[in-house]
Amino acid sequence: MEIVLARFEHLEEVSNLFDQYRVFYKQSSDLEAATKFIQERFQKKDSTLLIASDDGYVVGFTQLYSSFSSVSMKPVWILNDLFVEETCRGKGVAKLLMSTAENFARETGAVRIILATQISNIAAQSLYESLGYSKDEGFYHYALRL
Repeated sequence: MEIVLARFEHLEEVSNLFDQYRVFYKQSSDLEAATKFIQERFQKKDSTLLIASDDGYVVGFTQLYSSFSSVSMKPVWILNDLFVEETCRGKGVAKLLMSTAENFARETGAVRIILATQISNIAAQSLYESLGYSKDEGFYHYALRL
C-alpha cells in the first residue's frame, strides 16, 4: 500500500471514488459533476488530496482544505473527506491515510487537524478516537445552511 499526493493524472480514479463517497452520504451518483469538482480542486490548488494505491489501483483518498488559527497564527487543516473502497475496508487503508495526513500537517507547521463525521458513523468515530482525535468540548460548532 502506498500513499501519495494525487496529481491530475489521477483525476478519473479519484473522481470515481469521490462519487462513491458522496453516494455513501446519501447523495445521488453524478460522476460528471464529481469529476468537474475534483478537476477544479486540481486547477485551483485549493485542496490537498492524498490517495491510497494498491498495486497501482487507487482504493482510497482523503481531502484536506487549508485554514488558519488566528489565535495561534498557524495553519489548520480541515480533513473534509475520507473514503476507502468497500472491498478494501478493514485493511488499515483509512488509518494509513490519516497517518499520512497527520505527517503532512506537521510538516506544514499546522497547529491542528479538524474533522467532522456523522453521528451514526461509528466506524469512523472509532478510527478517529484510536488515532488520538477527541470531540471538541471547548467550543460549540455552528453552521448556517445556505
